[in-house]
Order: sequence, then C-alpha cells, then structure tokens
Amino acid sequence: MDRPVGIDLSRFNTYPFRRQAYPLFTSEVALDLLHAAEGGGGMVEVSLDLWRSKELVEVSGEKVVVRGEAIPLEEFRRVARDERSVFALVSGELRKVEVRAEHFYKLVKSMKGHAPTLEIDGIHMHRVKGVYPEEDAYLKVRVASSRLRNGVVLDTCTGLGYSAIWAARLGASSVITVEKDVNVLKIAEINPWSWDLESEKITIVNDDTSRLIYSLPSEAFQAVIHDPPRFSLAGELYSGEFYAELFRILKPRGILVHYVGRPGEKSRGLRLYRGVLERLRAVGFEARWDPEQRVVIAYKRRVAP
Repeated sequence: MDRPVGIDLSRFNTYPFRRQAYPLFTSEVALDLLHAAEGGGGMVEVSLDLWRSKELVEVSGEKVVVRGEAIPLEEFRRVARDERSVFALVSGELRKVEVRAEHFYKLVKSMKGHAPTLEIDGIHMHRVKGVYPEEDAYLKVRVASSRLRNGVVLDTCTGLGYSAIWAARLGASSVITVEKDVNVLKIAEINPWSWDLESEKITIVNDDTSRLIYSLPSEAFQAVIHDPPRFSLAGELYSGEFYAELFRILKPRGILVHYVGRPGEKSRGLRLYRGVLERLRAVGFEARWDPEQRVVIAYKRRVAP
C-alpha cells in the first residue's frame, strides 16, 4: 500500500480488521427454510451472507444442516418471528448480532438484497427512510467525487465502514477511517457488507476523532467525510474548534462533506445546519447546505480568516 504522504501511521492505533465469516440468517432466510421443511425438505439455496451470495443447505426432518452443523428447525421459527435482527451461527447456536456494553449496539437488517444498518441505543447510523444504507453512504461520498481521484481521504467516523469503502471505490488512493468504539468494529467484521474494509487502500484507526485530529498533519487530505453521531451524542464533533482542525488538515480547495441531518426539525423547528454553516464559515470554509442529501458541503479557502 502507498502510505499517505506526510502521515506516519505507525504513530496511531491501527486496527487489524479481519472478517468473521459466520453463517448469517434473517427472517426471510428462516422462512425459506421453514417453507422447504413443510414441502418435505431437501437442498435449499439461500444466502448466508446477507444477500452477497448464495449457497446450498439441507433441510432434513426437524433439522437444517449448515456447513456441516445440524441446527434444530425450531431455532429458525424463532428467527422467522424477528423481522429486524441478524442472527449469526456461532458454535452451533443462533445468536443475534448485537452487543450490550456501555451502549447497546445492534446490526439491523434492511430490505432483502440490501445492506444492514447499525443501531446504537436505538438510533440508526444511516438513513433508512426512502433509501437503503449502502445507497445512503454512496450518495454522501459521491458529493466529494471530484476530489477523490488519487486523493487521500479522512473518514472521521467508521461505523460499518460504508463511507470509507465508497471513497476507495470512487478513486481515493488512500482512506484513513477512524472509529473509537471497538464494539462497532467487531460488528463490522461480522457484516459481509463491511468486508471491503479489509483493503490495502483503507487504514482503520481505533481512536476518538476529536482527539486524533490534533495529531494529523496540516494540508494532508484532499477530502474529509464527516458523518458523526447526532449532536446530542457527540457535540464535540460539531464544534468550531473541531471544524478549525478540519480546515487545517485539508489541502487548499479540499472538500468537507458533513452529514448533519434534520434532527428536531419537525418536532421543535430546529435547523441544526444553520449553526454548522456559521461555525464552518467562521474558521474559513465556503459552505452551503444540500437539503436533498442533508449534508453541508464545504471547501477550504486558500487563506484562513
């Protein structure tokens, strides 16, 4: 891998992403297996990796044989009743892909054929109304496409990694993506839609972006994708001080794509993006609001104010 010029990655806590290829089940897959059992069983072609591919499993009597493991059919009745969860086959047991720690983390399926999203304490980390999670990430990253070609990109909040993956696909030579919560990265390792994070183009840093930003060199990035948690959860990532650091690390005419969303707009009339625009402009950015993608697009002036 060609390391980003001027960035010594050995100084950072890089994360060795390794995919965990457990067989995965959703309610749709479970229903297919149950229908096959009702029809007398046999070999059934299903997806065990959230629609990325298909393979054959055997339905025989009251069991389903998956990669040599026999699982009671009753277990799939339980999965079929749960229309939101993703289940992984681990050591002969079907377990929900979720973690209960300081926060509650859950991999939540979307429609058949599309990527899942991540929930943290019940809050989606992607838009899910009128758009699928992988499309949501693509539409945000596409805004920066003119600056991505052969560029070095910072993705401030990895999550499931969809933004970093799209940045690499759309031409970035190197992507540094930062995630402070190892629980999120562990879930990403199980999610097949995140497996392209295991790429020579992508470096994952396990750290807090609000701290790490001060260690990054000036004018090192052509683009920054900033898709933070809600303001109520991570207000420091919306501060003028943090925006000044984003300005510093961007090359002249570099682009910042900052997802803001519209939290509280309908219920309380909030316009969070207005404060974001004000603070970005105060530190030197030319910034505008894109209501369709719900992002602020900002360009670095050649000279700070």
